[in-house]
Amino acid sequence: MTAVLTLALALTSLAILALALRHGGVRLYGPQPVGTVTLIAILFTSGLDVGLILFPLLDFDRYAAGAAYQFANPLAIEFGFWGFWVWGLYFLSAAYFCLFEPRLRLFERPWVKTLHNAIILGTCAFTAYLFLLMVPDYLPSLNPPRTLALVAVVVLLAVASSLRFQVLRWLSVGSSLIFLALVLRGAAVADLGGAALLARGQELAAYFQNFHRFLSPLSGYHEFYLFWWFTWSLMIGQFIARFLAGQRTVTVLMLLLVVPSLPLALWFAVLYQFHLEAAALPERYALLMVAVGILFLVNSLDSLTRLYTQNLALSPERLGAWAYLAVNWALIFGLVLLFRYTPLKIEWLGLAVLGLYGVIGFQMLKHRLGAMT
Repeated sequence: MTAVLTLALALTSLAILALALRHGGVRLYGPQPVGTVTLIAILFTSGLDVGLILFPLLDFDRYAAGAAYQFANPLAIEFGFWGFWVWGLYFLSAAYFCLFEPRLRLFERPWVKTLHNAIILGTCAFTAYLFLLMVPDYLPSLNPPRTLALVAVVVLLAVASSLRFQVLRWLSVGSSLIFLALVLRGAAVADLGGAALLARGQELAAYFQNFHRFLSPLSGYHEFYLFWWFTWSLMIGQFIARFLAGQRTVTVLMLLLVVPSLPLALWFAVLYQFHLEAAALPERYALLMVAVGILFLVNSLDSLTRLYTQNLALSPERLGAWAYLAVNWALIFGLVLLFRYTPLKIEWLGLAVLGLYGVIGFQMLKHRLGAMT
């Protein structure tokens, strides 16, 4: 697995750079262009989920103790798992769907469409499954049946919100603003003053000093993260491509690398301050984190549900609103239960995505060679 992921990261990194250099000035257009503010909100909230809120505090201890992570501090490691270059995968996918898919029409082939949408659906369910696993760490009073019921309700809310695009617009902007409020409140609770914030910034610099190390899996846990990112990459790129309104290719790359990384860095600095102080997370703030995590989960599931139902022509207009709700809730929640009670793993979906990247690369090379003859 390590060799496969290392090769995949090397090839995708080269492809990102090649796209930026060769097509950097090309303007990208999607079928549903939105304004810049809405686009930035969609870029941030659609590409992230509840894991952003709940994982870091659970990760810091792992990084502090793990031998594979001792080249940098836990804050820089977490940022490397979540920020900056991994967002280039979304750029790569979005650029492909704007620049090349209209000519290749690869994702209109039945077997590719079926596999792609199975991956989207599986990733929807895995995202909800992670929430199921993490909530007890923040709300220990919830017993397993209540936690499962909460996940079922959240999935239903997400499917319901996907009925109207206007909901996504408000969810994206609202999620961004509420997340900012969560960060600012956390900074106040953790007493993250100017000096502490400067110290956290200096620690984050260790990511850029060790950037090359993150281009290959550091551990089995890092492999899990990378497979997770790859499973998201094609579908989020396809989703983002819908909303581009003539931005230049290189501008989209900069937006994806920089815009999400800034609030991520600040949020991780807040949580790392809690970690350094080794203080118990205030109960009210833990509840607030879970609430924001639910909002992020609804937002990401909304995006993915909207995407695979559009790809498969399973729209509410075709099925009817009630049938749409019932079918998609049963599909997603049923897969959540499979992740919970069977050996099904996200790594399997990640390998399928890498296979699709291989098919894309082969078809692009074949198309280019054909154009030269």
